[in-house]
Amino acid sequence: MDNPERARILHRMTQVSDILIVGGGLNGPALALALAQTGHSVTVIDALAEKVRKNAAFDGRAYALALASQRLLAAIGVWERVADHAQPMLEIKVTDGHAGAGPSPFFMHFDHAEIEEGPMGYMIEDRHLRRAFLAAMEAEPAITRVDGKTVVAQETGPGGVTVTLDDGSALSGRLLVGCDGRRSGTAARAGIKRTGWDYGQTALVCAIEHDLPHHGIAHQFFMPPGPLAILPLTGNRSSIVWSERSDTAQRINALDEAKYLQVLRPRFGDFLGDIRLQGDRFTYPLNLTIANFFIAERLALVGDAAHGMHPIAGQGLNAGLRDVGALAEVLTLAGRRGEDIGSVLVLERYQEWRRFDTAALAMATDVFNKLFSNDNPILRLGRDIGMGIVGSLPGLRRGFVREAAGLTGDLPKLLQGRPI
Repeated sequence: MDNPERARILHRMTQVSDILIVGGGLNGPALALALAQTGHSVTVIDALAEKVRKNAAFDGRAYALALASQRLLAAIGVWERVADHAQPMLEIKVTDGHAGAGPSPFFMHFDHAEIEEGPMGYMIEDRHLRRAFLAAMEAEPAITRVDGKTVVAQETGPGGVTVTLDDGSALSGRLLVGCDGRRSGTAARAGIKRTGWDYGQTALVCAIEHDLPHHGIAHQFFMPPGPLAILPLTGNRSSIVWSERSDTAQRINALDEAKYLQVLRPRFGDFLGDIRLQGDRFTYPLNLTIANFFIAERLALVGDAAHGMHPIAGQGLNAGLRDVGALAEVLTLAGRRGEDIGSVLVLERYQEWRRFDTAALAMATDVFNKLFSNDNPILRLGRDIGMGIVGSLPGLRRGFVREAAGLTGDLPKLLQGRPI
């Protein structure tokens, strides 16, 4: 007990869990909860301090959760903590036009009444969702959280993986999962390269308060510089995701509040009455970035660490939660069969399940953005006619509604609302 080296030795001791997750945003905690509830011990390493996550004020950021994603949150015990803050999305209206000139007469209108399952999805503010994840993890004894620490090194061997934190301490497990975003250090340290390109667009993100109720209707207005999404929040409020050419977006974001609203109003229109800014404003450069591999030796990538795409379809978090459901299912079933959950044979099942789906989604959003973010008269005519045809055919409309609700494709059990 009097050994002067004791503090240093303890500081460098390795803590062991089945699975190490780098990233404490949304996908990381969701995966931790899904795995902990199927018998795995999990450590979540979050670069942000816990008090920063817990004390986040309203800042305008929100997510469009597809119905399938809501089912996953319910299955892992998070939905009950945010349901009172959720705004159902009952309809989606998609139009094309110019700022101040009004929309094209051709449009698409999707109504949740065309499917039996319920609302197509829900809007949830970032602050409520993050606090719910924190509370759910605190209630789960199989999850260990390491806050305010950054991974600076990782080493993989035949029996496991060890990461070193910026304070010199080490953590080990059988599998390392990178949930650390588009610039994933986990992927970079594993030598995983990325493919993608910049769109030359920047998203302006904020929340507004308006005089008239939105009735749970989400709007997507396509303009030559980029789309404007108006997404319903609780009360007479909406979240705005507004894409502009990057140089224009930076000039707009630098304006004071009154001038910012002067630029937004012609694009927004007057269908919700007068509008006012609420909370902070943000900008995000838009690009496409996909990891060339979703796995490596004893390593898997989830969410934006694996695939970052244009927000045109609002599928970023939903695609990440599909990753969560797929990886949790693959690992859990492998563990029940007595397999090594960190083996390449097991991880390849996850990559095969998710890689084609995410690549197809990324390419679809890329093509859609390029098709609509221009003022070519021939393309305008073609897309307007296409929207008119889709809007007039019930079978096509129903297919789009089910796609928006996340109910298509090879769904993991958790996104079906079923236990693994």
